[in-house]
Amino acid sequence: MQVESILSLALGLIIFSFIITGVLVVPFIDLLYKLKITRRKEAPKQGKIPLFDKLHDIKAGTPVGGGLLIIGSVSLLFLLLFPFASHMGVYIRSAFDFRVELFLIFFTFISFGLLGLSDDLIKIFGRPKQGKMGLWYGITRKSKFVLQWLLALFIGYVLNKRLGIEIVHVPLVDLTLNLGTFYIPLSALFIVTFSNAFNITDGLDGLASGLLVICLITFGTIAAASLDTPLSLFISLWIGALMAFIYFNIWPARIHLGDVGALSFGAMLALIGLLTGSVVALLVVGGIFFIEVASSAIQIFGWKVLKRPIFPIAPIHHTLLAIGWEEPKIVMRAWLAGMILAIFGLWLATI
Repeated sequence: MQVESILSLALGLIIFSFIITGVLVVPFIDLLYKLKITRRKEAPKQGKIPLFDKLHDIKAGTPVGGGLLIIGSVSLLFLLLFPFASHMGVYIRSAFDFRVELFLIFFTFISFGLLGLSDDLIKIFGRPKQGKMGLWYGITRKSKFVLQWLLALFIGYVLNKRLGIEIVHVPLVDLTLNLGTFYIPLSALFIVTFSNAFNITDGLDGLASGLLVICLITFGTIAAASLDTPLSLFISLWIGALMAFIYFNIWPARIHLGDVGALSFGAMLALIGLLTGSVVALLVVGGIFFIEVASSAIQIFGWKVLKRPIFPIAPIHHTLLAIGWEEPKIVMRAWLAGMILAIFGLWLATI
């Protein structure tokens, strides 16, 4: 009966979060316009225009920072509603100390969001720097990477030392790896990879946010089945807020997530996989994110080792755009692929 009560409350929270966030989106877009927090043109004023700028400078002028609205609304709604869950017939239960679990959830959600917000503001209001492949906007790649690793290692430490998580289960072959302290760097690698993978994927209108909803529905089901109440309710509020955002984010987008959302949401998705013990399942469910970051890694390998590009442009969704695929077609087909991967990943998580 407990699973049914969690699912009932979770569905109600999705609807409630959708309504609240939906009401806030338009005023928030207007606020971003007033503050001039909008995407800027990045193409050089003289010389050859890079292919990336040719494809994406059309989006210049669109407000950036939808992730900030989602982080704020989900955090506040959870803070207000979670204390009342027990009065709604739901027993607050988790395999972990739920106070530490909640600390990890919101530390990851907010800290990576603040890192992304800093990057967004520097991109918009700061001066570009000359990089190896043209002008560079925002925090330097090296600085951002180091900060991501510091945050991720701290999260991995809490997972391992405070929650006692040190096992990775590999389904199909029924292999369980007890990693001990080595779980910390592995979990950090997982978090950093997904944070960057989500950021790379968030290049077309609705692509990353739609794929994320598919992933969250899958892991919301897993969390509810494992009777992890705090995580189930958090995921529900997040799904509702994302669905309201996607209405304004699909092509042609009226608002973008920005790095404030992309870095936070990728790291948070990885944390959910770690908390549910479904690391392998998340690699499948979030397979499109993995393909996107892998295509960028292959492109970097081509430039550095072979001294030539492997793809016309990376990541892979940019290549599809460059060869003539329409943006909505790429997004819809990625969503369909994400659904199939989600079903397969959910099956893996149940065996």
